Amino acid sequence: MLTVHHLNNSRSQRVLWLLEELGVAYEIVRYQRQADMRAPKELRAIHPLGKSPVITDNGNTIAESGAIIEYLIATYGNGRLIPPPNTPERLRYTYWLHYAEGSAMQPLLLKLLFTLMPKRAPALLRPLVRKVCNQALTALVNPQIKQHMDYWEGELAKSEWFAGSEFTAADIQMSFPLEAAQARGGLEQGHPKAMAFLERIHARPAYARALERGGPYQVGR
Repeated sequence: MLTVHHLNNSRSQRVLWLLEELGVAYEIVRYQRQADMRAPKELRAIHPLGKSPVITDNGNTIAESGAIIEYLIATYGNGRLIPPPNTPERLRYTYWLHYAEGSAMQPLLLKLLFTLMPKRAPALLRPLVRKVCNQALTALVNPQIKQHMDYWEGELAKSEWFAGSEFTAADIQMSFPLEAAQARGGLEQGHPKAMAFLERIHARPAYARALERGGPYQVGR
């Protein structure tokens, strides 16, 4: 049976959601983050990088969210959750599927890093680390996040979903950046289309079922 190696509060929640949308049977092997928020070393026994998400299926071990989504859609989708080939929607689908991790998550991860660093610095160095991190956030990271959020807002003004008028796996992939932006990027300030997107995905029955299977889920904590 297909197995999802599921790390709490991680991108693997999207994999559970996709499987629920497709109605594919699967089992979960659970892993808990360590105190430093890193994945436990046990995940390295599944994949050398020891990161999540990872799935195993029919002798294959597949990592990376985009690669997993492509595999699941090709293997179990039967044409669902993907636009027809050689259409503008298909091109948009491919773009958003890769943009989510290739571009959108980078500034959001930097935001998390620069927010955590002062809290974990030695007491004597904490004021200096906080000053440097705040400067980086103000000058570099926060403007990039706002640029991306404004971009999403403009694109979602053109169509209800990222690839067009129909919900696709690209929307599942894009859920994590938008949820992270809501958690730590100020998405709720001036981005009603993006916030409405989150409301729509959170109302989907398959999303709720994935939460039941995966357990508590908080992005950016």
